[in-house]
Amino acid sequence: MTLYEHVPHPHLEARKDVGPVKVEDHAPRHSAYARFNSRVGLKVTLAVGTMTCAWVFTALALISLPSAIESKNLIVIVSWIAQTLIQLVLLSIILFGQSLQSQASDARSEATWKDAEAILDSARQIAEHLTVQDRHLLAQDDRLDAIADRSAALADQLAALAVRLSPPAV
Repeated sequence: MTLYEHVPHPHLEARKDVGPVKVEDHAPRHSAYARFNSRVGLKVTLAVGTMTCAWVFTALALISLPSAIESKNLIVIVSWIAQTLIQLVLLSIILFGQSLQSQASDARSEATWKDAEAILDSARQIAEHLTVQDRHLLAQDDRLDAIADRSAALADQLAALAVRLSPPAV
């Protein structure tokens, strides 16, 4: 018997099998078409979301810059900036930045997972420690009860002895 019975939360066992959440865990897998789209989308995003691709797109965009400037047409120049430079180059830069943020997020998730595992292990050890302390306290209670019982018996014996040794009343 213990003074406290630790009951682990059912989620703790389930989380051991799952591991930390990763981006790839959320890719659709319900059909061959969905799996294909996920693979193609991921590969294109990884290819376009690099600074190398951003520099290639910048060079490609700069090829048409002289023609836009030569036209001396404000609409053509604004169109080149908006449709060529911003859409083409910033797409890769934004994807690259999001990739870095995703990697950092995954690393934070992994670190949080490890922290939670360490905290859960510490809590388990604390529960085990409390169980040992409970056993020790209960054993002390049993010893104190025995001492109290012996003390009461000795007190009764002393009272009986005092009655026998006391002089008779006159």
